Amino acid sequence: MDFNFIWSPLLPGKRITQHQESLYMSKRQLGHSQETAAAKASISERSGRRIEKGDRQSIPGERHWRTRENPFDVIWEKELVPLLEKEAQLTGLTLWEYLEDEHAGQFPFSVLRTLQRRVKHGKATQGPDKAVIFRQSVPAGQQGLSDFSHPNTEITTQSAVFTHLLYQFRFAYSGWRYVQIILGGESYSALADGLQSALSLAGGSPIEHRTDSLSAAFINRAEEEKLTKAYDALCDHYSLRATRNNRGVSHENGAIECAHGSFKRRLDQALKLRGSCDFAAIKDYQAFLDKVTERLSKRCQSRFKDEQLALQALPGERFMDYSELSLKVTRSSTLEVKRIVYTVPSRMIGENVRVHVYHDRLAFFIGQPLTSTIPRVYLKAGQERGKCIDYRHIIHSLSAKPQAFRFLQFRDELLPTETYRKLWRHCDQQLQSRDACKWIVGVLRIAMDHDCEERLGDELLARVDSNKPLPSLKSLQERYLGKQPVPSIPARQQDLASYDRLLPGHWHRTEVVVSHA
Repeated sequence: MDFNFIWSPLLPGKRITQHQESLYMSKRQLGHSQETAAAKASISERSGRRIEKGDRQSIPGERHWRTRENPFDVIWEKELVPLLEKEAQLTGLTLWEYLEDEHAGQFPFSVLRTLQRRVKHGKATQGPDKAVIFRQSVPAGQQGLSDFSHPNTEITTQSAVFTHLLYQFRFAYSGWRYVQIILGGESYSALADGLQSALSLAGGSPIEHRTDSLSAAFINRAEEEKLTKAYDALCDHYSLRATRNNRGVSHENGAIECAHGSFKRRLDQALKLRGSCDFAAIKDYQAFLDKVTERLSKRCQSRFKDEQLALQALPGERFMDYSELSLKVTRSSTLEVKRIVYTVPSRMIGENVRVHVYHDRLAFFIGQPLTSTIPRVYLKAGQERGKCIDYRHIIHSLSAKPQAFRFLQFRDELLPTETYRKLWRHCDQQLQSRDACKWIVGVLRIAMDHDCEERLGDELLARVDSNKPLPSLKSLQERYLGKQPVPSIPARQQDLASYDRLLPGHWHRTEVVVSHA
């Protein structure tokens, strides 16, 4: 508080505060008369005139001395200043704990606030210079920024925790943004996919694309060099100049770091309004994110239209947003990508395939054509290896050898849901070993052939829960396959004379007449 006051004759014994003085001057600047401004500030017109003249009087008897001795005068210069000169980030609490250890009992906790004020004043008057943040005014079409972040709220899909990142692209000038779900961690494929989707939606590319150091996108020097080359090629494709902020200096990327906070706050509020953080599928969650993003971008539509006029034209096609591997499918109809074993359709056994590794899927090519696509999975915390098994890829082969199911290396992963795992445990207890394997494999075959995995599993588990016996495999097959009619093939006795003509080599065609009677 400012201790330079004006005595108010309107209110004897009351001093005019800094707030009253500021209020009076602000009203005068708005065009109010001295009388009106003084009334609003609760002072007299005479005091108002003195304020305008700059006639300020000090409070009589104003004190400029301490009323008590500073307990830290003895050790401040000797012990505390050298510590602060060595490490300026030390706090008053840390220094008090140091004094408590070195001078036990001399500096009680009640003097902590005095020490904190002394430290704050010392840093402000004698401490080192601090880093200055230089606010930027970026022209339209000049800069776009990308970054990844974690959502504040836990998201679930069908009641299962959904682990993911949010990629966000933002124009520095207009503030227009794009947000996309990213599976796994930061990677080149995630950055390339998100960036290209954002530029396509915006209708053009800026001159400069700024990111952080991308240190989370690689684990060794070789991967860093590979990512850098791929990213540079991506920027060349879109005529972007790639720039990065210094590692650990997040405010240099402030236009996107600030956007993370505003978006996640709006997302949290939208989820609270929705009343649930659970989504039926990832695409539903992405649609929800698009709606939140669209509302945020509405605020900057006029500036975004100006920005679009300054953007560069996009190339005719997207750039490669995947990494490529060349692998051979094993005789078990599997291959391994990033320490994850995947099953593939058994027709691909023995083939050399090219695998396009995206952040959310794997695409398989034999030669030029795309043969199949499967979702990509990631290792969980603490896992060294993982499996992604789709029973539909191998169930036809397994149906011919159902006893191979019992000791199959990926038996538990082959069962598609917890429902089928419960069915397997139950039938393994109720049936003979061979019959149990044959029954569960047969059920999986029916579930695939008739696209009834969920319905069939729920129906069978309901019988188990109600202590009813499981239906036999034969009854299930008759129910879904039905009794196929045996075609009638008419028998015809061959004329023996034709064999006589055949032996010496007299070949001729015999017309077969089929009777429809």
